[in-house]
Formats: sequence, C-alpha cells, structure tokens
Amino acid sequence: MNIATISSKFQICVPKQIRESLHIESGQQFIFITKGNCIELVPKRDIKNFRGMLAGANTKNVRDRSDRS
Repeated sequence: MNIATISSKFQICVPKQIRESLHIESGQQFIFITKGNCIELVPKRDIKNFRGMLAGANTKNVRDRSDRS
C-alpha cells in the first residue's frame, strides 16, 4: 500500500512506484473525479494519443441502430 500526506499547500506527492508503473511525467495534468468520499485521479490524455487504438478491431456482429430496442 502506498501512502502520501497532503502538505499545508494541499499538495500530494505521487509515490515513485506508482509514477513509474503508470508512466506519469512531471507537469502532466489530471482530472479529479469524486465518488462519495473517494477521489479518483485520471491522467488527462490528448485525443491524438488514441489514434490507431482500434486498428484491426473486429466489426462483425456489431449492432446497428435498427437492432436496438
């Protein structure tokens, strides 16, 4: 378990093990999502990073609008 302490300036240092495993870089932005008493941090990605992500995807058996009820 990784634990971080919030500073008097409300800053948190992301533990090294997490930074390395998620390839977090200095200056990277995050989106904060609150769910009840929890805070979820999601790395903000540029839409260009998703290019080619679905290349070669199988589109057979994909429902069409007419198939929806």
